[in-house]
Amino acid sequence: MQRFPNSQIHSWDLTPEQAIDLQMQLREQVRIVDDFTQPLQTVAGVDAAFEDDGATTRAAIVTLNFPALQPSEKTLVRRPTTFPYIPGLLSFREIPAVLAALEQLQHLPDMLLCDGMGIMHPRRFGIAAHLGILTDLPTIGVGKSYLCGKHAPVPDEQGAWVPVFDKGEQIGAVVRTRAGTKPLYISPGHRVSIPTAVDLVLRCTTKYRLPETTRYADQLSKDKANNGGLQLPLG
Repeated sequence: MQRFPNSQIHSWDLTPEQAIDLQMQLREQVRIVDDFTQPLQTVAGVDAAFEDDGATTRAAIVTLNFPALQPSEKTLVRRPTTFPYIPGLLSFREIPAVLAALEQLQHLPDMLLCDGMGIMHPRRFGIAAHLGILTDLPTIGVGKSYLCGKHAPVPDEQGAWVPVFDKGEQIGAVVRTRAGTKPLYISPGHRVSIPTAVDLVLRCTTKYRLPETTRYADQLSKDKANNGGLQLPLG
């Protein structure tokens, strides 16, 4: 039995135009409210990388206990890449492999922190929103770079943040996770509010710019030389 029935609600064999139309349709299902069981017991980082000149997608997921942030489970899968690189449509390139990685986990995490955007997206449907709709898991987008919206300067203090607006709507926040480093672009994906998304990212961040979820998943997704055998301190 498939773990995520909603993952079959659309085909992955789409043209870019069809993918944009689908984003416009599915974004109506996104819920930007706190709709998850608290307190959280586990959080997971989700990241994807590519090899063979982009022909193969590597999706990595690392689950951490919360709030201790100790890694407890990891998975890495490879799948053929079937969608071209098009800014704003990266979820169609990455999610098929991510779904396969989620299927391999023994225990589903309570919250997914995705490397990419949630609703801080021109069509309010980045990878965290897309993955949230397909899995019905609470998701947060953790973006490393700007995609859209306007915001005031972020104070150079750990934990400082400012809202991001686009067309009069708040779509996320720019967050300084560590003084003296570039901020992160945080937005809800699904079943999480903006303030909670910011709070959880900060609670998942220790001494590095990236939250531990993203940092571990990023390492695992890029661990090509070790064939995904990254030695994480599990247990």
